[in-house]
Amino acid sequence: MNPAEVKLLYRAMCVQAERVLVGLQEPFEMMVVALLSGGHVLLEGVPGTAKTLMAKTLAHLVQADFRRVQFTPDLMPSDILGTNIFNLGKSQFELRKGPIFTHVLLGDEINRAPAKTQSALLEAMEEKQVNLDGERHLLPAPFMVIATQNPLEYEGTYPLPEAQLDRFLFKILIPYSPKSAELEVLNRYHAGFDAHDLVATGLQAVVSPERLAAAQTGIRAVTVEPGILNYILDLAHATRNSKDLTLGVSTRAAIWMLLASKTLAAINGRAYVIPDDIKTVFMPAARHRVVLKPEAEIEGLTADTILRRVLGQVDVPR
Repeated sequence: MNPAEVKLLYRAMCVQAERVLVGLQEPFEMMVVALLSGGHVLLEGVPGTAKTLMAKTLAHLVQADFRRVQFTPDLMPSDILGTNIFNLGKSQFELRKGPIFTHVLLGDEINRAPAKTQSALLEAMEEKQVNLDGERHLLPAPFMVIATQNPLEYEGTYPLPEAQLDRFLFKILIPYSPKSAELEVLNRYHAGFDAHDLVATGLQAVVSPERLAAAQTGIRAVTVEPGILNYILDLAHATRNSKDLTLGVSTRAAIWMLLASKTLAAINGRAYVIPDDIKTVFMPAARHRVVLKPEAEIEGLTADTILRRVLGQVDVPR
């Protein structure tokens, strides 16, 4: 699938998504970029900002199986991965698959579960497989984890470890919608809209998993000039050398920025990456990977503030 076809596919997804989502064009675009790049997404926003609805909509558009797991302090790794159960009739162990065996897994309030349970996702997110009792089980393709967390509720939460955060391609912030968008939401619900019945809304799938795989393959052919590659590395090194950060972005982050920028170019119908593509994916790809120094936090700085400084300080290739 060439970039022109990928662009048409993306436009078709946006047209359908607008039947359900209001005022969420930018977050939805980043979710599509993550899906086509083969990455995972961490959504952060207050409750009631349509995070779950976005995940369900994306899965519906690509005819993907969708499973939701509510993360809680007592959730165990086997509740996600599954376990081997002894079948008395057959006198052998059989795998009872957990919800991770799906195309799109929504991990709701992922920071409510302890690190042991969170780490159950590491292998699945990185290698698209699960090891149970020494036996490898491949996950369906495509496989995508969409996790949510609430920025306000710290009571009873467990911070995501850096290794877990680094597995997410993007951290997307979901703010409150503008008043005009919220009015449109109220009008839709007044007219009978039901977020729990996407079929009744007229939402239609626009691509099969096989066609989606073809789009992912076509995106790999997008051209990236050496100057663009150096720009990605200059940004990554600038975060590592920042006086406000104790931890900059990893090599994995640089790789994901490259892949995401190629996808962004393709959905815009281009067969080549431009610096603006890098600028667009830099913030969501980096904000969850950096760690601020205590003095920066005392000054009231945020990851986004520091990353904007980095963008302003690094020379853009011509």
